[in-house]
Amino acid sequence: MHIGDGSLFLIAGPCVIESEEHAVKMAECIAGVAKALRLPYIFKASYDKANRTALESYRGPGVERGLRVLERVKRAVKVPVLTDVHEAVDVQRVAEVADVLQIPAFLCRQTDLIVAAAKSGRAVNIKKGQFVSPWDMRHAVQKAHASGNKRVFVTERGSSFGYNNLVVDMRSLVIMREFAPVVFDATHSVQLPSAGTDGKAVSGGQPEFIPVLSRAAVAAGVDGVFLEVHDNPKQAKSDGANALDLKHLRAVLQQLLAVHKAVRAS
Repeated sequence: MHIGDGSLFLIAGPCVIESEEHAVKMAECIAGVAKALRLPYIFKASYDKANRTALESYRGPGVERGLRVLERVKRAVKVPVLTDVHEAVDVQRVAEVADVLQIPAFLCRQTDLIVAAAKSGRAVNIKKGQFVSPWDMRHAVQKAHASGNKRVFVTERGSSFGYNNLVVDMRSLVIMREFAPVVFDATHSVQLPSAGTDGKAVSGGQPEFIPVLSRAAVAAGVDGVFLEVHDNPKQAKSDGANALDLKHLRAVLQQLLAVHKAVRAS
């Protein structure tokens, strides 16, 4: 897979590693759909969600156990894997397993973290912060490039629009693609941060808008689509409110591939 060559690729998986069995199951199911559609695929799941709203929220199995799970996914399903890194000190051991190191949106300006990820030699995905303009992401990309790594892409996940709401400016996809390949995160873009009901410290979501936003992003010319996918979103341990139900994955991807084909033919 060569990101940015004009083809479309998929990053997908559960928000967080819930168990080894669940991670492997999700990777197998998603990989099966992607293979049938001839869509290059990278599995994603986090070993630690360090930015959960509440202290008691499930964060994941941690780096040691989480990396063992990701390594099992790579061996069993034979797909590349992506995971978040939150601290520079963890980069080297994560890079021994993960094919892509992801810089979380809230950390997209953390120079030491970006430099460490870039120097690992792995591909780096920098998620655009909800508080960052698309043109300012050029600086994050340049930090990685200056550290000797050109295998860098950026992911749009919406911008803060008042309290507890995100809006995607489709112009950002075109702007950022001037200096790096661009991925569209269709599931975090429909998140309603910390907007849970009954005073609960959880995020809400509007997953019904995942198909339309992802179609618009592909029409705008993105290189890849990022989807958090779960086989039972209501029972997901993180971000279930904005996740795409596994049963809808094939239909959504078929639509995206049709749009991509039409755009390339125009």
